Amino acid sequence: MNSLLKLFVLALLIKYVHRVYNRSKYWPPGPRGLPILGNIFQLQGLSWYKFYRMEGSVWYDLYCPVVSLNLAGQPMIILNSHKAASDLLNRRSSTYSDRARFIVGGEILTGGLNFGLISYNDRWRRMRRAAHEGLNVQAAEKYRPIQEVEAARLVNHLLCDPDNWDAHLRRSAASTVLCSVYGWDPIGPKDDPVVQRINDITRRMARAAIPGANLVEIFPVMNHLPMWIAKWKREGSEWFAKDTKMFKSFLSDVKEQATTGKCKPCFSVSLLENQEKLRLDNEEAAWVAGIMFAGGSETTSSALIVFILAMVLYPDVMLRAQKEIDEVVGRDRLPNFGDYDKLPYIQATVKEVLRWRPVAPLGVPRRAAESDWYEGHYIPKGALVISNIWAMNRDPELYPDYDEFRPGRFLDASGQVNKKFSDMASMGHVAFGFGRRICVGMNLALQSLFVDIACILWALEIDKATGNDGNKIVPSRDACVDDGVVVRPAPFVCKFTARANVTDAMSDHIKGDSVM
Repeated sequence: MNSLLKLFVLALLIKYVHRVYNRSKYWPPGPRGLPILGNIFQLQGLSWYKFYRMEGSVWYDLYCPVVSLNLAGQPMIILNSHKAASDLLNRRSSTYSDRARFIVGGEILTGGLNFGLISYNDRWRRMRRAAHEGLNVQAAEKYRPIQEVEAARLVNHLLCDPDNWDAHLRRSAASTVLCSVYGWDPIGPKDDPVVQRINDITRRMARAAIPGANLVEIFPVMNHLPMWIAKWKREGSEWFAKDTKMFKSFLSDVKEQATTGKCKPCFSVSLLENQEKLRLDNEEAAWVAGIMFAGGSETTSSALIVFILAMVLYPDVMLRAQKEIDEVVGRDRLPNFGDYDKLPYIQATVKEVLRWRPVAPLGVPRRAAESDWYEGHYIPKGALVISNIWAMNRDPELYPDYDEFRPGRFLDASGQVNKKFSDMASMGHVAFGFGRRICVGMNLALQSLFVDIACILWALEIDKATGNDGNKIVPSRDACVDDGVVVRPAPFVCKFTARANVTDAMSDHIKGDSVM
């Protein structure tokens, strides 16, 4: 009997391997993997580097605009070029707007309520529409006064306590989004536990969205295991209950304040006013607002850290940006959104920050809803499709000196922002993704980055720190911290110095504000 069972299992394995081989020989080229398991173990750590053509990569000789991997029979397609991503994710969006199934991140941790991770279905359309109506280009403008206030507070905190600049950037980004989403007053260190808790939600979801991070994603049959055996299921369900309770309490507070006229205009007020029209139940509405914060705070603060790193490494860029600010704004007041059109180099600096070190280098995997052919290669139905934003933002044909931080690449001969990048919504980069799944909060993020960067450069010189030996400390341009989807520079030290007339010009902004 045992021999017959072994023969039966062996026959199943041979049939499985034969089927995978027959299908995969038409896939795009990719690195050789292990029998049955394929390339699972090659996904560990800094995978955007591995998917990208670079010297020393084990996949260097296999590079092409579209690469395929085999995750134990699950095909994964990597898009490394703007053309491939635009052709598929923009022009064939009906086929490539679905999400991969995230059993842990999309179903257990978030109960199918994180619309960034769920399938292209009715719930996604309703929740996405609610987010879009509150954060589109026109709607985002009403948050500008909040962002100007937060930018001034950030400058004050950097002036008073420069050694903790990283914490100030994180808190400022969180405060901006919380004020915009829930109408909160500006937050301080006392609110750090709440910010930390929501950022932890972001990290849990991000890690759960990494292909291969959980075995149940590769072997879905494991999801049928009972709760007491399946730790990921037990813990995920507990977190979902806690997070839902918190998000519902936030939205309930807004509703209560709105009825008494005490709530400031914010995303949640608009969401509640239109909840019936948008056909959202209470849990869906609470998670729409919650995801707006969870998705916006960590990414914006990480982009600001990239900006600080760039200023330390490229002082000539900082000087040119400060020259433009001084000529337009002067030294008597902080920059504001009224200066936007007159500060093209600052606009270009924001673009370069997002291109040079994208904080979401691989985005979130899509799923091919139907089988497709692209440039002679077969993409099977159900394949995971990943846009390698890191590689696209380093395309040598578009950015010849791609590893250098050079905002001028986005300006035309007259010094104005160049609009030539047609496949990138004229942004010049693809940091916010593609098609119907493009980042819904990008307008709010771009506004925050513009006013924060302009105010920091107006107020402060940013330089290398000096070590105990008297030498300048040069931070690594490549070292990073990977939290899953979000990647930011590794911790580094630097020096902030107040520029001329800052204290006098800041006097009206800093009354009653404190870093303590």
